[in-house]
Amino acid sequence: MLIRLFKGTSPGVIFLIAVIFIAVWINPFIHAPDVIASYFDSDPMPLYGLLMLVIGNNAYLGVVISFVLVVLISFLLVNFNTTSFFINERTYLPAFLYILTGGLFPEYLSLNPAVPASLFLMLAVIRIIDGYRKPGISNNFFDAGFLISTGSLFYANLIWFGLLVIIGIALIRALDFSEVTISLLGLLTPYLLTFGIYYVIGKDISALLSLIGGNLFLPGEGYLFQRLTSVSLIFVSIIIIVSVTFLLTLLNNKKIKSRKIFSLLIWTFFISIAVYFILPSVSVEIIWITGIPVSYFLTHYFVFIKKKLLPEILLSVLFLLILVIQITYYK
Repeated sequence: MLIRLFKGTSPGVIFLIAVIFIAVWINPFIHAPDVIASYFDSDPMPLYGLLMLVIGNNAYLGVVISFVLVVLISFLLVNFNTTSFFINERTYLPAFLYILTGGLFPEYLSLNPAVPASLFLMLAVIRIIDGYRKPGISNNFFDAGFLISTGSLFYANLIWFGLLVIIGIALIRALDFSEVTISLLGLLTPYLLTFGIYYVIGKDISALLSLIGGNLFLPGEGYLFQRLTSVSLIFVSIIIIVSVTFLLTLLNNKKIKSRKIFSLLIWTFFISIAVYFILPSVSVEIIWITGIPVSYFLTHYFVFIKKKLLPEILLSVLFLLILVIQITYYK
């Protein structure tokens, strides 16, 4: 029922997704004064600190900005598949699933640095794929590196996803030293500009270095998993394993460009999982980044699996779990 309902592209589907979007986010708007403060605010990266300075004490503005950013990411998720057509079906399911995935952690529906960082990562992935079969040296990889690096000035751990640019070059073109150099230059440029600005305005550069190092390697605030959240994560993990396994069984039958896009998304997923388990500075806020490839894996599974009964049950249970999480958290 849900799969059939949400995989279409009619205006009614857009309306339903909008209603669910608002339903998931209604509590952050109601409780905005209680959720705006977070440990990210104490030692923010430069661009996130600037954003927090603009927001000031306006808790509702922070929630609105976060909401708008997730809307933009959801739009890009759908548009990327529409233009590249790697799932081979036009559908709004990626947006719907991305919203549900983010709903696993109600605390992080308010503004946090991983949300703007996810937008920059999504744009970077699109730029990498746009370099497919472009003749000569492509500036796409400089742009992708620049976007990821800029996003890391909101959320420092996005910088590890700079590996995607190198991986992308290897996947969609013959690995070329010039393009690797260009991509590394793209990654360096935002930081060179930041250090330059700090120097010109007389701010302490050593303090900036300490800030970056702390955001990358010092332990962040731990997340206390409630029983319902833990059960939901186990359930979601099972669906992800099933969907990725299903994707891998069909990967060799897909068109070359589709294979390369899915391969890049698989790398994105594994990098996000790796940094979560390896780095003490990473917590569950990374769900906004992990949700990008996951929304495509699940969409591919729900669209192409032939026996629909089990997927319908899985999606319905996921939907109900997110709904219960939202209700119980704010209760």
